[in-house]
Amino acid sequence: GVGNMNVAAQNQVMLKKLLVVVVMMATFGYLLVPFYNKICQVTGISSSRVVAVADAKNTQIDATRTITVEFMANINEKMPWRFEPQQRSIQLHPGEIGRMVYAVTNTTGHAMVGQAVPSYGPENAGKYFNKFECFCFKQQTMAANETREMPVVFLVSSDLPKDVTVVTLSYTFFDVTKQAAAGEKLPEPS
Repeated sequence: GVGNMNVAAQNQVMLKKLLVVVVMMATFGYLLVPFYNKICQVTGISSSRVVAVADAKNTQIDATRTITVEFMANINEKMPWRFEPQQRSIQLHPGEIGRMVYAVTNTTGHAMVGQAVPSYGPENAGKYFNKFECFCFKQQTMAANETREMPVVFLVSSDLPKDVTVVTLSYTFFDVTKQAAAGEKLPEPS
């Protein structure tokens, strides 16, 4: 009996440590946003210039292969918005800067706050997918019946395994109006 309680206590301590690490990681990710914005401000790179500047200076492009990047847009069932990419897919070389614009519309008669959460296919593709600019970096407050174009500027690393020819970037928008009012930073996907 005593040994089991000891294991349970150790598990509780480990769980608390892991939760602290998760909170620290989320905080670090959240704090990177102003850092990215400051770099863009200091270097003079705006969303319209990112592609040209990066293409000119990027020597890590793997021109020997082409990959397809597919874009998906989902809305949580409690989220009455319209959300879709301008194109379903684009082709590019690994290491090449890509850009996609999503159209988002709040179809309600009142202001709402949404948070887009990304996912990737295949699952391990996320570690090769680097976003420089993304509406997913922060909560989006949309006025009643507002429509907005939201860009994502990204690079799929040339380290992407050779057998991966299609990468899917999928966003799901969640209603975080209540959490935003309470001062919380992240949605709780159900």
